[in-house]
Amino acid sequence: MDIRAMIVKAFSMRATDIHLSDGIVPHFRIDGELIPQEAYGTVKGEELREVVEDLFKELSLPFDEEKREIDFSFTVAETIRVRGNFFYERGEPALALRLIPRKIRSINELGLPEILRDIADQEYGLILVAGPTGSGKSTTIAAMIDFLNESYPYHIITIEDPIEYLFENKKSIVHQRELGRDTLSFADGLKFALRQDPDVILVGEMRDLDTMALALTAAETGHIVFATVHTNSASSAPERIIDVFPAHQQRQITLQLANTLRAVIYQRLIPKIGGGMVAVLEIMVGTPAVSNLIREGKLHQLDSIIQAGAKYGMVYYDDALVKLFREGKITRDTAIEYARNPEEVAKKI
Repeated sequence: MDIRAMIVKAFSMRATDIHLSDGIVPHFRIDGELIPQEAYGTVKGEELREVVEDLFKELSLPFDEEKREIDFSFTVAETIRVRGNFFYERGEPALALRLIPRKIRSINELGLPEILRDIADQEYGLILVAGPTGSGKSTTIAAMIDFLNESYPYHIITIEDPIEYLFENKKSIVHQRELGRDTLSFADGLKFALRQDPDVILVGEMRDLDTMALALTAAETGHIVFATVHTNSASSAPERIIDVFPAHQQRQITLQLANTLRAVIYQRLIPKIGGGMVAVLEIMVGTPAVSNLIREGKLHQLDSIIQAGAKYGMVYYDDALVKLFREGKITRDTAIEYARNPEEVAKKI
């Protein structure tokens, strides 16, 4: 099995992921759907384990099977960045690979709203990008950080698991730290980042209480902090963070969040006309009205603020779907299928 040749082939077919496991043929995820690749034949578990072991030797990475799950990343053909996870299922080896273009595309190249430049261009504060796995969160954050990299003489520190996009120093200096190899945890990386004279910090994922508390402190003390969270809307992100903390800390965290939150960007990738995927972005900007609702604990009213906040660059999710339909990028059926309120979307289109 030539894993690198398979990756190049999959990338040329616009695949975003490759799945390999014992007893079945490889599967590529193309336009959101898993498609079997019969031409490669059935994968054998022992062969797959040997392929991964050889790959790890080539990358000078330790291959510790006792962990049973191993994250790693590498580059293929100088154009494809690969994020991998080697794991076991029913006692047999399996491999999931995410394919990422090596080149960091700009906000314009990705067709993202211009407001993202304004959101990134802060003196300090917390910028959250939310959405399900595989929704393009890392791509959006990379575009925003590279905009800062091109624009300002900043010190940018990223803490990732694993490193996905590789940044080149432009006007800024970028130091990328990988979990396991460069730091032991997101919380450790963030704690020590504050002693490394950063201007901008990327926390790959806010998974736990310590990481969230440190991210809020960093944002409060004059740094631009980017982070990803798993929520199903922009308006639910503040509640997701606050609820992680014990009751006696929640008031303090609520005030910190109200003072530091600059924006929440929620996104999903959906099928577009002609093939491929298009990003649907919901944007909540940290206006005084948003800050006041967070401070007062009236989080259920945030959706109304987003719907009424177009003049501040805010975008409600269902309205973004309607806009994509009107631009001819998605079908009527797709807009209704992915809507939060299908009946309202159907009326609008």
